Amino acid sequence: MGITVDDVKKIAALAKLSFNDHELEKMAREMDTIVGYVKQLEELEVNDVEPTSHVLELVNVMREDVSEPWLAPEEALRNAPAQKLGYFSVPKVVQQ
Repeated sequence: MGITVDDVKKIAALAKLSFNDHELEKMAREMDTIVGYVKQLEELEVNDVEPTSHVLELVNVMREDVSEPWLAPEEALRNAPAQKLGYFSVPKVVQQ
């Protein structure tokens, strides 16, 4: 067994978890199984496999980011229900 109960105790202490003896043994077996699966993956030949960030080829479907003229402040405030000193005026929502 690669992962021991002592290893699980150390990891549990770092994660601030507590397990009883039965749970420690079960966790050690399960963690050892996980490490075994990782070791199986290490045996795969992946030298000719190109690294990817996703299993499917993704294409950006958004439009190009093109700079356009901004609204003038007067134009932006034209439909504002309330304005003050050239800014939108909104009701106070935070109470002290």
